[in-house]
Amino acid sequence: MTAPLHLPDRYDEPDQLRDQLRRILRHRALIALGIALGLLGGAALALTRAHTYTSTSEVLVRSTADPFGAVSVAADNLVSMGTEQQIAASTAVAVRAARLMGQADSRAAALEDDLRITNQAKSQVLRFEFTARTPGRAARGANAFAEAYLADRKARNEAAAQRATRSVEQQIKTVEAARKKEAEKDTEDDTAKAAQGELDTLHKRIVDIRSRDTDGGDIVRRGEAPRRPSVPGWPTLLALGLASGLALGVLLAWLRSALDTRVRSADEARAALRTPVLGLLPPGDDEDEGLLAVGRRGGDRAETLRALAYRLRRTVLPAGPGRVLVVSPRHGAATEEVAVNLAAALAECGDEVLLVDADPGTPALTARLPLLPDDARGPEEASSLPEGSRLVDAGSAGRFACCAGGTGSPDRAGGTSAVQRIPAGSDSRTTVVVTRPLLEHADALALAQRVDGVLVVAGLDTTRRDDLRRVHELIGCSGGALLGAVLDTGRRRGRLRAVLRRRPGRRPEAEPAAPVVELPAQDDTLSVSRG
Repeated sequence: MTAPLHLPDRYDEPDQLRDQLRRILRHRALIALGIALGLLGGAALALTRAHTYTSTSEVLVRSTADPFGAVSVAADNLVSMGTEQQIAASTAVAVRAARLMGQADSRAAALEDDLRITNQAKSQVLRFEFTARTPGRAARGANAFAEAYLADRKARNEAAAQRATRSVEQQIKTVEAARKKEAEKDTEDDTAKAAQGELDTLHKRIVDIRSRDTDGGDIVRRGEAPRRPSVPGWPTLLALGLASGLALGVLLAWLRSALDTRVRSADEARAALRTPVLGLLPPGDDEDEGLLAVGRRGGDRAETLRALAYRLRRTVLPAGPGRVLVVSPRHGAATEEVAVNLAAALAECGDEVLLVDADPGTPALTARLPLLPDDARGPEEASSLPEGSRLVDAGSAGRFACCAGGTGSPDRAGGTSAVQRIPAGSDSRTTVVVTRPLLEHADALALAQRVDGVLVVAGLDTTRRDDLRRVHELIGCSGGALLGAVLDTGRRRGRLRAVLRRRPGRRPEAEPAAPVVELPAQDDTLSVSRG
């Protein structure tokens, strides 16, 4: 026997990429927002920086041995370029540059904002980059800061020379005073000669200090008026903004899709419920046309519901009559529409169908369906139908029976009456039961034990994946069987109006009481009471 062929996982990667791309493209608004922000940023940068010019001047910081006595230190170690770079960016140099440019000292801080000083590693060259609105001003600013830095460094060297000169002169005075005292004592000539030699050395020291060059360096490159702006033009900036905005929009869309908890596709619903998706309802028309579509009007939505019934009848339900519970995780899904049209489609298949309304929180389905008069059913049919049931005219699909369980009052326990109306397994009718949302009321858990399977109706783009996971766990724990899921894409128009119209009909419950399931010892009938 040949073993089945298992393809490597790499063949699934294109599908995963396409699925990820579809998830991202669902959030087109975020992508458009990112592109708009990128274009606005590029336009703002073009407006603020497109007409700015930058000129550069370079200064070689002269490395000299300490002219004041540190002859044993290497010349390269006497200049700290990091320190000189900080001094060049100081306020004192900016004030000198402002004066050279003919501006007030108060403009020094503004000039510092337009200046950028850099120094390459293992280099004694300072680069002054000055940015201005005009090419001429940019060149004047770069040259002014270079000259101001050299002037500041020269002033610092001259001040150091003056301090050293004063120190040596003080030493000369001390030696001359000592020599006079020795002369008054008529000491030996050797002492006088030593004092004279020391004085000669100090005088030579003064001459050396005053002969040193105090210039701090040389301008090796003067700033020139630039011919082009320092930043790219409008087309380049807008293209850069477009690319950046597109990347930002894709990132935002990816984050939104990663953090989105709602069901966006059939694959997500299938993964959350661990059951197949039997139908995807296309967008329908306004709800004013009524619930019943199969047999009374056409359209893609009616055909999809008819195909759902065929699939349930042929592949999911057991042979012969079956019992299906139609339920949704929360309010908002088209649960009643699916149940009513499923009953009509099953009747069109030739089954005798009973629709049981177990939702007491809404008006009875019999009040919203086209009913046949009581005299339209024969004696045998009247005796076989449950008490209080009515016949519904499904047009070309035929007719089916409907048990009115809804009263418009959420205080009534719909589960008890519904269980009593569900026929036994030997009954010849196919039963479709619709009840309240599973995560808001626990009626469906009691009904799931008496039916052949549960059909979950969820809203596409409105139902959360966590709700579907909880539905799977609750139905599995209650002993029910999941037949599949139906995804509703909603309505084309009037969706918000319909939601607002349905809300006032449902009274909020302060404390929804949990149903108590009681199984009598001598009877297998399941009764549900609200404690």
